[in-house]
Amino acid sequence: MQHKLHSLKSAAEIGQIDLADEVFGLKPRVDIIARVIDWQLAKRRAGTHKTKGISEIQGTTKKPYKQKGTGRARQGSLRSPQFRGGARIFGPVVRSHEYDLPKKIRKLGLRAALSAKLAEGQLVIVDELANDGKTKTLAQNFAKMGWDSVLLIDGENVNDNFRRAVMNLKHVDVLPQMGANVYDIIRHKTLVLSKNAVEMLEARLK
Repeated sequence: MQHKLHSLKSAAEIGQIDLADEVFGLKPRVDIIARVIDWQLAKRRAGTHKTKGISEIQGTTKKPYKQKGTGRARQGSLRSPQFRGGARIFGPVVRSHEYDLPKKIRKLGLRAALSAKLAEGQLVIVDELANDGKTKTLAQNFAKMGWDSVLLIDGENVNDNFRRAVMNLKHVDVLPQMGANVYDIIRHKTLVLSKNAVEMLEARLK
């Protein structure tokens, strides 16, 4: 399919570019996108939550009072969960929340996210992502294009001057094509790809 090609510096249309239907022309698959996002967020969880079990509570091991004759419920330890400062039964422990997701589902999720952006009119292709390193110039270019929340994806590497300029802008992120992921694509309003990024993504996802 044909798509407009823009220049980031002049904010003008400079031509057309061919996009592969098998990467950018899929029908909406919200279920697949949701699966991949859940998998990504699970991987990001630190899993450092922890409560103490009864063996980890400091305190006496003495029986609080005798078993019978007091009229009260029998107790064996002041470290039990029913007492203030006691243990927590079946509480969270340090663990990994990561789980496996088939590679074909991950690829399908990325294709679905790219297709969704194109279908919503929120995909922009530019000739290159380059800048003189000045945030002011880049902000002016973004204002001309009407961008506020943007994810920019370049080819194998991101230009150092461009990366430095982007770092000072709110709601703007830049990634190399190998870092392209469903979560970042969906959470930004506009997706901007360079020509190199389009070529590499198509080679990777076809």
